[in-house]
Amino acid sequence: MAGAHHGGAEGFYERLCLALHAAGEEVLPVIRRDAERAARLRAGGLAPVELGFGGALDLLTGPRLRGALNAFGPAVTVAWMNRAARFAPKGPWTLVGRLGGYYDLKYYRRCDHLVGNTRGIVRWIAEQGWPAARAHYLPNFVEDLAGAAPAALPAPPGARRLLAMGRLHRNKGFDIALRALAQIPAAHLSIAGEGPERAALEALARELGVADRVAFLGWRRDTGALLAGCEAFVCSSRHEPLGNIVLEAWSAGRPVVAIASQGPGELMTDGRDGVLVPDQDPAALAAAVARLLDDPSRAEALGHAGRAAYEGGFTEAAVVARWRDFLAAVAPQRQAA
Repeated sequence: MAGAHHGGAEGFYERLCLALHAAGEEVLPVIRRDAERAARLRAGGLAPVELGFGGALDLLTGPRLRGALNAFGPAVTVAWMNRAARFAPKGPWTLVGRLGGYYDLKYYRRCDHLVGNTRGIVRWIAEQGWPAARAHYLPNFVEDLAGAAPAALPAPPGARRLLAMGRLHRNKGFDIALRALAQIPAAHLSIAGEGPERAALEALARELGVADRVAFLGWRRDTGALLAGCEAFVCSSRHEPLGNIVLEAWSAGRPVVAIASQGPGELMTDGRDGVLVPDQDPAALAAAVARLLDDPSRAEALGHAGRAAYEGGFTEAAVVARWRDFLAAVAPQRQAA
């Protein structure tokens, strides 16, 4: 896996490696050099290999990756997204490409099977001409965040506490959330995350007159505490292939209001386990959040339904069992002695 320092796909890679190891599988994580990620994997009992996973001039990662795989002798090698798939070699193992978005399949031409973490991605893979029998749906899981002690969100007394999380990137639509906040005068929004859009978002908050009603918290690891401290979770992403943040909010039993992008639109049923609103419509987002805040019993019911949806298919036990079955099914058949 050659992903970024932070991110939903990267976080799930770590969780899955550790969970498969805890379930008794032999796992070798091979990652882009990242001291913190490597330390977390080692703390869980793994021995990660760190490589460069650079650009076109990286002549070392390929042979070093092949050497690490040959030494480990895997039955299955999983290439986690584009760059890892570009470097991953063919071998005596089954090569699986794992996609967390609608990526260019040119990176996955050497793969034997592809995995998508939403049904929409799997359908799209088949639509590109990939054999449907070798495209598989395996969802993500998130940590069970129920019961965390609430964090003290930096909202003034009496303000309605909203939370949003994610990388501060245009795809995440935090500008839409800020424009919606301007239409909910009783609310305060905490945004947990960091990224290239921070300065632009802070400037927009000042322009909209909501700078005193929004707090940029930076990257936080106390996700459960943050969710426990809010009244509603807002997912304003323009582009969200899955939505780990929705799963985390469901896990914590918090009501979710989300833009109906690909992932939330697949995960959620509007009015049953969350509220979906049209894209690029801050007014609709503001109205949906305001209605939810004005109806505590509805908010509670949505939170309970989201928790039930999480328990129904996105727990660690359920997802790890599906991954183990898949890995066993695609592994090369060993010849009897």
